Amino acid sequence: MLLKSKFKLATALGIMLSMLSLLVHLFLANYSAGGITKGSMRMDDVLPFGPRPRPRRLWGPWSKLDHLHPFAKPSKPYAASGKHNGFIYAKIYGGFEKIQSSICDLVAVARLLNATLVIPEIQATTRAKGISPKFKSFSYLYDEDHFIDALSGDVAIVRGLPKDLREARKKIKFPTVSPRNSATPEYYITEVLPRLVKSKVIGVIVNGGNCLQSILPASLEEFQRLRCRVAFHALRLRPQIQALGSQIVGRLRASGRPYLAYHPGLLRDTLAFHGCAELFQDIHTELIQYRRNQMIKRGTVKEQLTIDSVSRKMAGLCPLMPEEVGLLLQALGYPPTTIIFLAGSETFGGQRLLIPLRAMFGNLVDRTSLCSQKELSDLVGPEDPLPSDLPHPPPPKSEKQLTEEWKRAGPRPRPLPPPPARPFYAHEKEGWYGWIGENDTEPDASPIEFRRQAHRLLWDALDYFVSVEADAFFPGFHNDGSGWPDYSSLIMGHRLYQTPSGITYRPDRKIVAALFENISDHRYHPPRNWTIAAREHLNRSAGVEGIVSSAMLSRPVSFLSHPLPECSCRTPKSPAVQPVKDSNGRFLFGGEEECPDWMARSLAMVSAKNNEPQNEDYEDELPEDDSSPDTQQESYRSDANKSSEQDEEMDPDD
Repeated sequence: MLLKSKFKLATALGIMLSMLSLLVHLFLANYSAGGITKGSMRMDDVLPFGPRPRPRRLWGPWSKLDHLHPFAKPSKPYAASGKHNGFIYAKIYGGFEKIQSSICDLVAVARLLNATLVIPEIQATTRAKGISPKFKSFSYLYDEDHFIDALSGDVAIVRGLPKDLREARKKIKFPTVSPRNSATPEYYITEVLPRLVKSKVIGVIVNGGNCLQSILPASLEEFQRLRCRVAFHALRLRPQIQALGSQIVGRLRASGRPYLAYHPGLLRDTLAFHGCAELFQDIHTELIQYRRNQMIKRGTVKEQLTIDSVSRKMAGLCPLMPEEVGLLLQALGYPPTTIIFLAGSETFGGQRLLIPLRAMFGNLVDRTSLCSQKELSDLVGPEDPLPSDLPHPPPPKSEKQLTEEWKRAGPRPRPLPPPPARPFYAHEKEGWYGWIGENDTEPDASPIEFRRQAHRLLWDALDYFVSVEADAFFPGFHNDGSGWPDYSSLIMGHRLYQTPSGITYRPDRKIVAALFENISDHRYHPPRNWTIAAREHLNRSAGVEGIVSSAMLSRPVSFLSHPLPECSCRTPKSPAVQPVKDSNGRFLFGGEEECPDWMARSLAMVSAKNNEPQNEDYEDELPEDDSSPDTQQESYRSDANKSSEQDEEMDPDD
């Protein structure tokens, strides 16, 4: 009996010790996650739905940029010459980002040459057969009437050439020019203007997206403001795109929560240009290498076909993978319930690459998950049917044909026929990658592929609208160094113009690659000092330091990616800002003029209204990690100085 009691006591004591050990291990696991998983209950975990506070550190506004406001009106009159030199018509090749940039450059060129601009032709839509007759070329993306009216005081714009000149154009009687990338104003004045004056009409073919250099002389400062008026005011997307974009934004914010837009930047052409093929596997590597070989033959790429992709990534020349972006967002403190909008019409590598990001953030959505198929088809409009580009099975043979073949088959006994070939399924042939398993050369684009290219322009335009309106934006690949405008940089420039105090991250991919190299063996359990370093870098990239470092790379390529200081003004009573200049003495930040009096008064009224106390009962409930980004900087710097021995103790891999 005594033995039984002792046995029960020992069993109870063992269970209690096991429970205590389990609690200790859970506490250590929570504490050692280094800022990614915190022991305190977060508001986002308590309230998965419904309105909630917006931590300034994650969603802004960034107080050091509150003094900047969009202002693209002419600061002084710049009347054009009374002499009319002729008409300019243009053909634009490329994706949405090249079209947007090229149109702005063409308007500035027309103003420079005192010419009338014919509405540019978007070749991705004119080559597509059977697209909706409701929209033609320019109007496929933009509102033509608004474009003409908004620029009526700057440039004369017409929908087409006069009838007699139109007939002469069909007979190829007018000269055409194809300006090189970032052509100078002197090129247009000395080379293009004399030919325009002589023929009265000239055609411009734009391939790279930059037909006018980004940085113009100080005497042409008003042309920079003209570019801003074109990009941010005159180039209004057609009403159907704007309406659907507004619906998407409303659905993203329907729960009362903000959302973050993310553009992966995983494009086949970009990956091929930079030699990032080895970061992928199997068929995707072959497709990238094939495209790179084409670029080498055309002279676009001056390097070898095979290149070390890992060294390229360490140099910051390859995109951040979605998995890496998810880990960075976790390090910043975004909860797993954060709504992330995936932008862009192409994500090379497909859904497989998005699996890690979707596992970390379950609310990863895109236009297809937020819109019905009917809404998207209505945006495209009615189209003529096209034959499918999928392979067709051979036609069935009649009984007579089978009998004749049997008689011609040779003497008996006959050997057994070979087994039938493995059938190719639709998913193996669909899209631009179906040829890689059978041929060494990529087939010419089919009519249905041209139509898909036109559709991609619509999806890019729609996602552009949603990304500009987002509460935060994270680019996977910007400032790629190719010399062409890129999609993410245009979004970042538009956000810098429209809402400069909003959260827009500008990560330095070289620094990020080095950070991930340090934790390559335990990415999902980084030490606390890594989390602090990543968070500090990303918060700096969203502020003045990130704007300046990004401008040094992006502004020489695309003015629209950094429209400061020409297209912004500062409030008269704003705090003193230390101006930052580049090596040539041009302002990168801090050289903005003061806003006009009428604008300053209206801004003061809006600011006073916004500063009225409104539902501030949550302020004291926020976790202490959700303070403003300005005060967070000091705490990050002090935390980063902690000894590495403490970090080693908290590393769960030890």
